[in-house]
Amino acid sequence: MSIALARILLATDGSKDADLAAHAAMDLSNRTGAEFHVVHVRQDVRLAGIPPTVTQDEYTRALERWEQEDREFLEEQAERLKSAGGTVAGAHLKNGRPANVIAGLAEELGAGLIAVGSRGLGTIKRLVVGSVSEGVVSRAPCPILVMRGGEGAWPPTRIIVGADLSEDAKKASELAMTIGGALGAEVMLVLAYERRMMTSRGMGDPRPLIEADRARDQAWEALLQLSAGLKSVVGAPPKRQVILGEAAAVIQEAAEEGEQPTLVVVGRRGRGAVARFALGSVSSAVLRSVSCPVLIVPSPREGS
Repeated sequence: MSIALARILLATDGSKDADLAAHAAMDLSNRTGAEFHVVHVRQDVRLAGIPPTVTQDEYTRALERWEQEDREFLEEQAERLKSAGGTVAGAHLKNGRPANVIAGLAEELGAGLIAVGSRGLGTIKRLVVGSVSEGVVSRAPCPILVMRGGEGAWPPTRIIVGADLSEDAKKASELAMTIGGALGAEVMLVLAYERRMMTSRGMGDPRPLIEADRARDQAWEALLQLSAGLKSVVGAPPKRQVILGEAAAVIQEAAEEGEQPTLVVVGRRGRGAVARFALGSVSSAVLRSVSCPVLIVPSPREGS
């Protein structure tokens, strides 16, 4: 099963990561035929710096000037995208809180994907996610592509999917297959499982090993069920890995293997049947730890 991308919404503010998001969104639009929209959200934070001596007329003129500047910025962004080979179906200038406005416009347009930029990396490889991108991730009714990693990050040649048997993990896997087919990228389903061992058992007790084997076998069974429900759109079934460890750490390690451009795809929330993924926390941890682009996919219930 593949998921059609009818419309893609790019949120832009002129930052470097927003430019990366523009490149990725335009590329996906061109490859899939998805309608391409761009939005810029105006914020009135500049008003806080206005001296109290400013008259009402001066205040009104300042607002009009700032709105004109924002409108010109959006028009320039749309022209840049068209010049780079994109077809912009709509350019939207909005007012309000960016995360709320972007999520609301995506729902209004029936967007199948939102592309936003992330702010960058902090110390100890911890991603400092911008408040806007993080807010969009938590509110959006559709998948959200958070771009970072520099110019070489897109297009990815492999896609790592954090897998379990939750509804959003299934949807994430289907979308990963669709994008993998469009980009010609290898898709890898990765499922983490935990070894549950009772501390009261002795060193010579074979039950912990049997329990670990059983957990691994159950994880493989879950992964095979998920894989069996996917019809490949890239000419080959997705690859599969079952790895012992905590889910977010396993996904991060898989994403950082090798030097290939990588896209990580995870569900926004989940209910793991085998490893008890808490994908609300897993998706957040992945978003804050990996240095490559991340695609967060809400469950079908959340999307509706």
